[in-house]
Amino acid sequence: MSDPFRIVALLFPHVTQLDFTGPAQVFSKMPGAELHVAWHREEPVPTDAGFSILPTTTLEAAPQADVLFVPGGRGAFELLEDEVMLDFLRRQAAEARWITGVCTGSFLLGAAGLLRGRRATSHWGSLHLLERLGATPVAERVVRDDHVITAAGVSAGIDFALRLTAEIYGDDVAKRLQLQLEYDPEPPFDAGAPSRPDADDELANAQIASMTELRGDVVDRAAARLDAG
Repeated sequence: MSDPFRIVALLFPHVTQLDFTGPAQVFSKMPGAELHVAWHREEPVPTDAGFSILPTTTLEAAPQADVLFVPGGRGAFELLEDEVMLDFLRRQAAEARWITGVCTGSFLLGAAGLLRGRRATSHWGSLHLLERLGATPVAERVVRDDHVITAAGVSAGIDFALRLTAEIYGDDVAKRLQLQLEYDPEPPFDAGAPSRPDADDELANAQIASMTELRGDVVDRAAARLDAG
């Protein structure tokens, strides 16, 4: 393991804040880890929650990552045609030990060509669209395919970060971090995914249809660029 162990996280406008901050809280407790937060410019970046996060570096100046981390949010789909950002992901991924994404961050990895032929997950509302980018969609909380780890929607980022901790530092360290963070979820309802018994099937189906209509075209354009390139 390098010293320090560098985690480079992509930040972008309209990121889902918990996609980013949930894993970041775990990363901050990893022994010897440095978190670098990268965007085009070092200025406050608005999240989906009404507050901003300040990057620590730019895409150009970011150090080589041991872990490349990409959160999601509606802003991810606004970046599928940002070639500077996609080139940044490709460059970082070439030398990274781990390539990771949470929620719809998987689509940025996919648009960069990093999920072709791999099993991957994302938020359930858009998961089926990953196939258009050459991935095999898997409806699981956290999915590992070799050195690529993806997580399902939003809150799954904490599960992912603990799984990554275990892969790097071992189970005992991950368990200690889970205890320190009191990550002991006890939701009031069993409605956290379409497959759960308290979930609203009609609402889930409507959201999947809406995401297909809203995001399908931009995903298809990203897929076409991959095929052409």
